[in-house]
Amino acid sequence: MNASPQSLIRLDGVSKVFMTDEVETRALSQVDLEIRTGEYVAIAGPSGCGKSTLLAILGLLDSPSQGTYLLRGQTVQSLDLVERSRIRNREIGFIFQSFNLIGDLTVAENVELPLTYRGLSEPERKKRVTQALDRVEMSHRLGHYPAQLSGGQQQRVAVARALAGSPGILLADEPTGNLDSANGQAVMDLLGELHRGGATICMVTHDPRFAGYAERTIHLLDGQIVQADEASMARSRAMGG
Repeated sequence: MNASPQSLIRLDGVSKVFMTDEVETRALSQVDLEIRTGEYVAIAGPSGCGKSTLLAILGLLDSPSQGTYLLRGQTVQSLDLVERSRIRNREIGFIFQSFNLIGDLTVAENVELPLTYRGLSEPERKKRVTQALDRVEMSHRLGHYPAQLSGGQQQRVAVARALAGSPGILLADEPTGNLDSANGQAVMDLLGELHRGGATICMVTHDPRFAGYAERTIHLLDGQIVQADEASMARSRAMGG
């Protein structure tokens, strides 16, 4: 696969094999994928098809058993843990299904925490926290704790935490999975708004309704890409339809 000039992520022949009790499980098989800067891509498929494994590899939380991963043209699949952590902290924002907020930290402290590993000054960290919370309309809750927030509000804080580091790409793993339909819709609207503002987003979902918000959907089955298509719904929404 030849990378385009705006290629942010490229996978060539990526496979992932897990060994448990001498049983080989192939989670991914020869996956080729390119995500360009500014794209909104959904990875869809049934449970167990390899979606979360693929997202873990994209997020440098796991390594492929075979194949090449290029991030901004740099080969990253074989980097050591320290370097992977450094790149992850600067380039990748994570939005998890379970929010992953720390209960004894305030909203502002949760958003600020990843920035403390970047060596940023306190004024710069505070500025980024304020800007990120403003973008998700949660600045009025910055002194609250996660337990004082609804599920939808917690997910907005999680989005702010991901945004505060100005990452190259947002990786969202079933971001509506623990939300009711109204809050799920609100989070999807927020992601769409962020994308229209220039964010690059890759979202894993099993729900075809939410996959339709993306510009492009990658369908996985048994660890392989079986279909990639454009989402007309995304185009319609972008035009206000």
